[in-house]
Amino acid sequence: MVKFIYERILIIKMGDKFVRIINSSEITNIVKDMCIEANIYLGNDVKNAIRAYEKEEESILGKNILNILMKNCEIAEEKQIPICQDTGMAVFFVSIGQDVHIEGMNITDAINEGVRQGYLEGYLRKSVVYPIDRINTKDNTPAIIHYDIVEGDSITIEFAPKGFGSENMSKLKMLKPSDGVNGIKQFIIETVKEAGPNPCPPIVVGVGIGCTVEKCAQIAKKSLLRELGNHNEDETIKQLEIDILKDINNLGIGPQGLGGNTTALAVNIEAFPTHIAGLPVVVNINCHASRHKKVKI
Repeated sequence: MVKFIYERILIIKMGDKFVRIINSSEITNIVKDMCIEANIYLGNDVKNAIRAYEKEEESILGKNILNILMKNCEIAEEKQIPICQDTGMAVFFVSIGQDVHIEGMNITDAINEGVRQGYLEGYLRKSVVYPIDRINTKDNTPAIIHYDIVEGDSITIEFAPKGFGSENMSKLKMLKPSDGVNGIKQFIIETVKEAGPNPCPPIVVGVGIGCTVEKCAQIAKKSLLRELGNHNEDETIKQLEIDILKDINNLGIGPQGLGGNTTALAVNIEAFPTHIAGLPVVVNINCHASRHKKVKI
């Protein structure tokens, strides 16, 4: 076994194979910073989308609201305070390279420790409770973590603090295959219409289509982390995103539900093969503060 150290990265050669060593403390520190930064700084993709829709908003009140939302972002950055008082549940999508070995605590504990430190040091609201007795865990853990094993020697961590004003508006429906595209469209639009002002529009609409119940919900959630303006690579799904966004913005709900033609900033759809007898669809809505951050280690 031969060891190499390069730019704080430890590489071990085992036979003909190189394995990268990452200490769990590095993961914890990165997650801590992600929790704080994602709650203070809204991504440029979201800010650019709000600015663009502000120019096109036909309602004077709606235009003013979008302007206020941008001022809120500026104040959050200037005063180093959260964009929203609901600093959400910590949701992670983690891709781990198969040539990575983690030393120290296991990666789940390392991520949760990062959340614990981030929410405590950043003075972020701790919103996580046990579901029956409603007792607060007091540090916003445990986080929701989805793992994927990939090629390579790096770890990619994607983080989203998910507020529940929008999460509560999520819906699952097991459509019949014969419902087809029109059934999918109708379900998505009806879900947004029923949500109305509750998820603090303009919203981002995440949609999962296919697979099984749990996987469908997972891909709907992950779609919310896609940068706004980036469509699905599949041309059919891309067109579906465009069409549904147009239909949603014609509902007239508008910014903060007070009327206008900016109800949604984007519709992000992900699809996965499913069983011949089913057509699961999940709609997972995000508020205008569509917070997400991505770091590669």
